[in-house]
Amino acid sequence: MSRVGRMSIPISKGVKVKVEDGVFTAEGPKGKVSEKLLDGIVLDIQNDEIQVQRGSESRSARSQHGLMRSLVANAVQGVHEGFSKRLDIVGVGYRGEVKGSEVHLALGYSHPVIYAVPKGIEVAIEKNVNISVSGADRQQVGQVAAELRGLRPPDAYKGKGIRYADEQLRLKVGKTGA
Repeated sequence: MSRVGRMSIPISKGVKVKVEDGVFTAEGPKGKVSEKLLDGIVLDIQNDEIQVQRGSESRSARSQHGLMRSLVANAVQGVHEGFSKRLDIVGVGYRGEVKGSEVHLALGYSHPVIYAVPKGIEVAIEKNVNISVSGADRQQVGQVAAELRGLRPPDAYKGKGIRYADEQLRLKVGKTGA
């Protein structure tokens, strides 16, 4: 039995959950998240708790038991508390600002970089260099943060670019002059 899959998921106050046609849906103050149930996985909802059970002992059902429990737990936590990622813009003249549903970034290119923020995700920029990405869907928050970082990954020599706030960079030593 999967150790992760065995753990029950507490349902917080203000969160509504339901299962219809093989789709788990959680709705709360931060939004709504849906997750398609994997084959052979059954959810038992009772007494403000969700228990994830597998329908069979097949290899695929056993391997997906803990995964499905984690996805459901992330959906319940996301609609109640939400998820967030923080990024920093490092470099002289590098900055960003939010205009409507777009993020405008000056990253040392000859043109401004414009990133369209997907629906359900909030992006805030403080002091022109601190980016905060937040939302109810953990996967989508991580994807948006990764795409923003990918617009100008940190340079290996000077460290300029967009990096996660808790990311540690090891800078390379440059060439020595003759």
